[in-house]
Order: sequence, then C-alpha cells, then structure tokens
Amino acid sequence: MATELKVPEVGESITEVEIGAWLKNEGDAVAKDENIVSIESEKATIELPAPAAGTLTKILKKKGDMARVGEVIGHMENGAVKAKTADAAQPAKAKASDKAAGDHPADEKKFVMPAAERLLEEKGLKAADVKATGPGGRLLKEDVARHAEAEPAKEASVAAANPAAAPVKNGDASREEEIVPMSMLRRTVAKHLVEAQHSMAMLTTFNEVDMSAVMALRKEFQEKFLEKYGVKPGFMSFFVKAAVDALRLVPQVNAEIRGKDVVYHNYQDIGVAIGGGKGLVVPVLRNAERMSFAEIEIAIGELAKRAKENKLKPDELQGGTFTISNGGVYGSLLSTPIVNSPQSGILGMHSIQERPIAVDGNVVIRPMMYIALSYDHRIVDGREAVTFLKRIKEVIEKPARMLLEV
Repeated sequence: MATELKVPEVGESITEVEIGAWLKNEGDAVAKDENIVSIESEKATIELPAPAAGTLTKILKKKGDMARVGEVIGHMENGAVKAKTADAAQPAKAKASDKAAGDHPADEKKFVMPAAERLLEEKGLKAADVKATGPGGRLLKEDVARHAEAEPAKEASVAAANPAAAPVKNGDASREEEIVPMSMLRRTVAKHLVEAQHSMAMLTTFNEVDMSAVMALRKEFQEKFLEKYGVKPGFMSFFVKAAVDALRLVPQVNAEIRGKDVVYHNYQDIGVAIGGGKGLVVPVLRNAERMSFAEIEIAIGELAKRAKENKLKPDELQGGTFTISNGGVYGSLLSTPIVNSPQSGILGMHSIQERPIAVDGNVVIRPMMYIALSYDHRIVDGREAVTFLKRIKEVIEKPARMLLEV
C-alpha cells in the first residue's frame, strides 16, 4: 500500500518549510519510525519519521526546496522489504564478470547508504565521483572517507604536473570563494533582527556587577549541588532568578505592545540565547518564576544539548516575555544586544574580568562583569530601565536578597 509523506505541522503560524537532507534514498528500506528527511522551519529543524515499515519509492521535493505544511514531498510503499542481493542489483553482464564484488561498471546505478550521503554532503562530493565497494554497488561511508583522504594528494600531484591547473592565487593568499545558502533559521533571525531595529525605539543602558558573592557560593556548594542534582551550578541560573526578581519590580520590561494596547504578563517566560548547530536559537524557560536553581540548570543543559543537535521542538522556541544573552561565554566584554520582538527587553551578560574598584575608600581587585539592558523606549522609560538593571546588580552581589525578597 502506498503512503504519502506530508509536511507535518511544525508550529503555530508556520505555513512553509524548507526541505533539508534526505536521510534515505529512493529504493531504500525504511523501518517504522525511522527518520526519512529533515525539515527546516523558521523556528527549528525537525525530522520526519516513517509512518510504517516499507520502501521509499519517490522523492518529490529535493534538499533546498520549499514546501507548504500538508504538502506531499515523497511516497513510500508499506510492507516488509527483502534485502537486495548483489546479483539482483547488478546488470546481467556484471554477473558473468570475474571482477571482485567491489568493481562495478561505470554506468551501474549506485545505491548510496545514508551515512555515505551525509558524508558526501559534508565533504562537498558527488556520489558519481566515488568508487563504490559495497555489496550490489552500494556506496559506503568508508568509500567516501577513503576518497576524501586521497583527493588532496591527487590535487597536489596534478598541480605539480600542470601548474596552470592550480587554483588562482594572489601572492601567498588564496582567492577561492565558497557560496553557502543561508538556512531558513538564519534568514528568519536576520529578518526579525532588522524588523526589531526598525519597529521600536531601542536604547541600551549599562551597569557592572561584582561577581564575588556568586562565585563564592558556587565554590562552596558546587560538589554538594552536583552530587544531589547531577549538574554544576552555573551563572545563568543566578541571572535567571535575578531577572525574575527584577521583572516583578519593573513589570514594563516584562510587557509587550500589541496593537494600541500594552500587555503586562503576570508570569516570566525567560528566553535563553544559545548557539546551536544551525545558529543562534532562543529556547524558552516557561514559568521561570516557579523554577528552582537546579531546575533551571538542568533545563538549560538539556536545551543546549538539543540545540547543538538541531533537535529543539518548535514550541520550545516560541513565546517568551524576556530574554537573556550571555556573550561572555565567547569572550565578549561589552555589547548592546538586540531586543527579541515583541518583547520589550533583553539582558546581556559578558566576560568576568578582575578589575580594580573602590570599596569603602580602598582599592581592591574584584571579578567584575559588565551587564547591559536593551529596551523598547516606547514602553520602558529610562528610569525604569536603570531601576531594573540596578536591581539585577543588587541581587547578584547579595544573592540572599532573592530569598528574602528585600
């Protein structure tokens, strides 16, 4: 029985997606729930599983093609599939040949195994250029790896024999170019960032925080925290907690403009900017005001892991009433983060550096961090922005204030 492979619902308001890499080729056997193709939306990348065991018979949409939600992108035939034998896969003249199993006529169809296809894509190679050694003319991952290793030596040999064939150089610097299409996620991020700058009156205010108290707490309780919860206490949980405290104090930063109205959120859904496999993503901690330090650390660790594997779900990237971005993990000393519309504020964290500061009339060396709040001036006034950032500073420098709510 034939089955249509359709683009599934991938999130609210998303009507079109981009087809990613096909993990199976036409003619390949597919097990039930085995992933067949990756699909990229403006929010995340998902993989479409097979609804039943069978064979992928037709690919209608290739990698890079756009498709609507519900559109048919391929066909498969349901039912158990017998493995193709080497004799069945080879032409008649190959059966009579005394050549080894790995030697196949140039015009023989190659069956590219999924792992080999992924490596071909990664190395920028074509299946037709690689010698297949698998049963029945199948192209294996090992074949691609072997070809990729031999290619540089081959190019060097050709260049030595024919200098005119070598890549064009300008002095000692190569002038080669590589054109890579922007992913749908990257295009969407770029579009939203430009729209945010054009649609709101965005300003940034700064402060600096003495991280001594937080660092001392982490050092004192790190082993017990790790033993009990299985994760180390990080800085992000302190800043998420501090942001929840400050958002309650200054609700305008937790609000958004909706048409001619201002919508105040009585909950704190905190987005945490994470560098993923496809670029920057901002998964959301729902009801962060109800989460403990350990729950925040565990959730962020899990989200970061799945972001790198491009396995975040669309609904995990939607919504959010406020965002925190930690450029300090990349070495940033100071920056002006861009507000994630329709939110009205974003907190930027930065590198911790030991600097001399004045404390009680004495110059001391303390681990200091610059923090920045970018905000929409249409809804947040300067006084409110400064008050918000000052509260972050107060509770980070004296974490007990978060517990006592003073």
